[in-house]
Amino acid sequence: MEKYIKIASDIVNEVRKVVVGKDNVIIEALTAILGGGHILLEDIPGVGKTTLALAFAKSMSLEYNRLQFTPDVLPTDVTGFTIYNSSKGEFEYKSGAVLCNLFLADEINRTSSKTQSALLEVMEEGKVTVDGVTRPVKEPFVVIATQNPVGSVGTQKLPESQLDRFMVRLSMGYPDMENEVNILKGKQNGVGTDDISAVATKEDVMAIREFINGIYVADEVYKYITSLVSMTRNHPMIELGISPRGSIALAAMTRANAFMHGRNYAIPNDVKEIFYDVCAHRILINQKGKIARKTERNILEEILAFVAVPDIKE
Repeated sequence: MEKYIKIASDIVNEVRKVVVGKDNVIIEALTAILGGGHILLEDIPGVGKTTLALAFAKSMSLEYNRLQFTPDVLPTDVTGFTIYNSSKGEFEYKSGAVLCNLFLADEINRTSSKTQSALLEVMEEGKVTVDGVTRPVKEPFVVIATQNPVGSVGTQKLPESQLDRFMVRLSMGYPDMENEVNILKGKQNGVGTDDISAVATKEDVMAIREFINGIYVADEVYKYITSLVSMTRNHPMIELGISPRGSIALAAMTRANAFMHGRNYAIPNDVKEIFYDVCAHRILINQKGKIARKTERNILEEILAFVAVPDIKE
């Protein structure tokens, strides 16, 4: 386990070279990657979302593709297409951008619903189907999607089915004054993603994922997760609660969080730390909640405070 912890620490340190002052986002994004999930970065343009994705790809030796989602992007740009080769007398498959290890879907909420839906199968099942032929994507496979806040020019809301496939939704936010000064110094000194070193291999990432899958989770912790999820489904101010897919994501992220804390077993605090980022994008507040000016964080914090925490110590 110590070997895997060191690899994770080395990855974080490499990404820190170009993403300054956002250690919490770096660590949680890596937690999601090692937990086998996909990441949605919601924030204004220019705060380093693309840089974060590229830094992870380079530090983990992952094949990386980026697609800028605009209204004219087609589903075939994502999944690929078949074209007739007259010299061979047969159809050939031309792979799309998604056939890689780390796919950056930049500004995903600026494209059409049809193009967004092209990602549904590959994010859930790790394969793409074109003209009736199914092809697996490379392992490990991660989607990091960025979106501008709803209301920005040219944006539209992602459907619930799409949001539910992201393990976490994170926000980077503006840097504070000290870190922004460090960013400016780094740019002046030419520090960029080319300075990122590969400190892990694809095989390392897959081995860590396998280890995390084996982390022990007591029945009390599973019941705690289930109780929290059940509360979202019965809360008077929530129209749409957490799905079973969300429960699975919460359990997977809990195991990964335990690993990041250097443990081979999970405790309730592992659930509490990641509960908001796993669940906030999966719930819909109803009219009663909107009138009461409740936010996702308000409601989820109330649920955390209400549900009894099992007595499991480190």
